[in-house]
Amino acid sequence: MIEKLGIEESKISDMSNLLYKNYGTTMAGLRAIGYDFDYDEYHSFVHGRLPYENLKPDPVLRSLLLSLPVRKVIFTNADGVHAIKVLRKLGLEDCFEGIICFESLNPIHKSSISDDEDDIEFLGLTQSSTASNGSPQIFDIIGHFCRPNEGSDGLPKTPVICKPSESAIEKALEIANINPHRTLFFEDSVRNIQSGKRVGLHTVLVGKSQRVKGADYAMESIHYLREALPELWENDKICEVNYSGVGVAVETSITA
Repeated sequence: MIEKLGIEESKISDMSNLLYKNYGTTMAGLRAIGYDFDYDEYHSFVHGRLPYENLKPDPVLRSLLLSLPVRKVIFTNADGVHAIKVLRKLGLEDCFEGIICFESLNPIHKSSISDDEDDIEFLGLTQSSTASNGSPQIFDIIGHFCRPNEGSDGLPKTPVICKPSESAIEKALEIANINPHRTLFFEDSVRNIQSGKRVGLHTVLVGKSQRVKGADYAMESIHYLREALPELWENDKICEVNYSGVGVAVETSITA
């Protein structure tokens, strides 16, 4: 945001919080308020600098997943490159039938400045979204919430599809061709859990020992999966469905 978009450093913290809160991800929010950039370049810049070396193999989780006789899929807001790197570092790359990621839900978007790799930068808006003096027309989200009685209803829409948007979850389910009412949705985000519940998923909040609104189950660690949901290992209760393109999420006969 500082190096590529030229946003003042003093505004970063407040802006990031507002974008994340109202749009699901900072990236989705930046696109909504008027910034134009190459999605792949953005992910490379943000995720490419993460300390992947801190991730270690998780043989306990690997054993759990491989023993679980149901289909499993990753559903992430991250790009595919990041998801695959994380799975490989954890030793889980062969534990899932597919990945629904950022690219699954969003079309390729190049910066309007140039599709030439040497020229692509996160440099603001398309020409059609600039003011008459040539300055970018950026929606002032900080100023918006500083005004009394202003809420999220007056915010511009984002072209990015991502959790916790219910439409993102519905699109992921459509891609996987599965029935949400027979699917377990594991998440560490309360708001994602609540969105999942609204579209009919059975929900499991991971990282918390207490259930919250929208969570059918809660477990402090994913390592407690077998103790928390032993019925997943009962073959006579499992119902598989056909799917196209990618793996499907957990299919069981569990009811809420």
